[in-house]
Amino acid sequence: MMQSTISAMISTLFCLVLMLIGLALSYLSLPFSELAYGLAILVGGWKQTGEGLAELWIDRSLNVDLLMAFAAIGACTIGHWFEGAMLTFIFCLSGALEEYTTNKSTREISSLMALKPTTAQRVLADGQFEEVAVEALHLQDTIFVAKGSGIPIDGQIIHGTSTVDEAALSGESLPVEKQPGDEVYGGTINLGQPLLITVTHTSEETRFAKIIQLVEEAQQLPSQTATLIEKIEKVYVPIVMIMVPVMIILCTLYTGWGFQESFYRGMVLLVVASPCALVASATPATLAAISHAARIGVLCKGGQALDTFAHMQAIAFDKTGTLTNGTPVVTDAEFFVAIPDLPRLIVGMESQSAHPLAEAIRMYYHDTEPLSMQVTEQAGVGLAADYHGSHWQIGKEADSSNLTPQQIGQLKHLKTQGKTMIYISQDRQLVGYLALLDQPRADAQACIRYFRALGIHTTMLTGDHQGTAQRVATEIGIDDFLSDCLPDEKTTAIKEMKARFHTNAMVGDGINDAPALATASLGIAMGEGTDVAMDVADIVLMKNDLSRLIDSHRLARKLQRIIKQNIIFSISVILLLIASNFLSFLTLPLGVVGHEGSTILVILNGLRMLIPLRKEQQQPSSHCKDCVLYQKMQHI
Repeated sequence: MMQSTISAMISTLFCLVLMLIGLALSYLSLPFSELAYGLAILVGGWKQTGEGLAELWIDRSLNVDLLMAFAAIGACTIGHWFEGAMLTFIFCLSGALEEYTTNKSTREISSLMALKPTTAQRVLADGQFEEVAVEALHLQDTIFVAKGSGIPIDGQIIHGTSTVDEAALSGESLPVEKQPGDEVYGGTINLGQPLLITVTHTSEETRFAKIIQLVEEAQQLPSQTATLIEKIEKVYVPIVMIMVPVMIILCTLYTGWGFQESFYRGMVLLVVASPCALVASATPATLAAISHAARIGVLCKGGQALDTFAHMQAIAFDKTGTLTNGTPVVTDAEFFVAIPDLPRLIVGMESQSAHPLAEAIRMYYHDTEPLSMQVTEQAGVGLAADYHGSHWQIGKEADSSNLTPQQIGQLKHLKTQGKTMIYISQDRQLVGYLALLDQPRADAQACIRYFRALGIHTTMLTGDHQGTAQRVATEIGIDDFLSDCLPDEKTTAIKEMKARFHTNAMVGDGINDAPALATASLGIAMGEGTDVAMDVADIVLMKNDLSRLIDSHRLARKLQRIIKQNIIFSISVILLLIASNFLSFLTLPLGVVGHEGSTILVILNGLRMLIPLRKEQQQPSSHCKDCVLYQKMQHI
């Protein structure tokens, strides 16, 4: 790709030099000026003309490349060698800029490929290291990653604590702390201490490999607008090719121009009516937008995904792991009786359980030293242990007959808030409780406010019960929610939303979200979710960061604005130049500059998609009067 861009730039430069030589020879009344102009046309136009002829031969269709070649040849046949050379130069320059745009937009793939490790240090049974190709690694192999080295493949740390730079995957510049048991990903960099890692995915199934595949596929899928423009080009170009000779004949017969003037006006029409700028309105901007998204850790599977995202009218979110952190934390803890070392007893019991709630409790009492005791885990009851002559239980059920009405009311109030209650009992009498909650993400409220401020309907779909769903929905300010949803019920809800709002999106991370993601107009997966969700989604947020969702939506809207600007501008220029030509005051040089200049401006406008988004305040839309003003709204 880089070589192609350099070749296009060199052709453009030589075309310019030869054109200037021809202009100098003509000005000085020296011979061979026409030869210099001809060489300029040949050097600058061979690539596009060759591509146009190839498309004519293979696909049996005309394109703008052939239109420009015919226009340059036509200009030369009536003695306007400089105009033909200038047309070729500017057309060649616009082509070089488009090559540059495409190369710029695909540079992320080259960067990713450069980061992809090719070898790994496999640990043998005797403890020795063996350097092997990454493709030769098998599941459950143990590899060694030195400090400062790239992690070659997805795996799980079995020894060592370190910080890992995951910017290539998530777009985040800050490194992530890793310890034994944590997942690490191929293509990331080990910044801290050496690590021993067990392989959990083959080289073809790593997250890094999937990112490269997704970006490559994305650049092959045009947006709906780009596809429409391509269809218009296939019809429009033959019409121009037929219209030009018809105009020359009619003007020769029925106007006072004569054949020479009519032919000249026909050549001007051939130049100005060509849809070069219109053809370049969407594709360069879309490629630049996909490139920008990849740079901030958002993978878009084609321009169609961004097009749909920009026109979205409703968005639904899964709750657990999407709007919430996905892991419960202890929010309330109270003991009704004064018992020495009760926290140590709780930690001692929970330390022998692998339940997710046990992990949350241990995190809450992370500074507490556990007591040593024999613990049994009873299905449906919880943990039980005998300690200092008392029988202790930690679980979801306990006899509360010893509590006061006020204490019982307190427990009921916590339940209505959607909190999970863990009861501690001594000899079957309730002596305390722990309340746990899966809390909303720090950026969930801002995300919901953003979409509501734009008049986009927001819904939460969750399998949790009514109380939990109500609490989360109220806290983050979402428009609507459905609780106790099974996967098929989520899919039904998405279908109903699609029928009501026409264009909708679903954001999720789990296997149970996959049917809904596939059903929605646009599926958006959280990157730290399941592989199934990422496979069926149209957009993947490589880091579980809802602010990236806002950024990608702003990016999609900016892309739509730029494409609309390009289309309106290019059509307006074509109509203005055609009208000027029939009024007889548009010369071929001005037509060339106006037409090809508009193409260059359209491409440069599309390149604005590579510029980082600005951060400004955004007011709620008029039909979202109940929205709280998102004071720190980000929009373009």
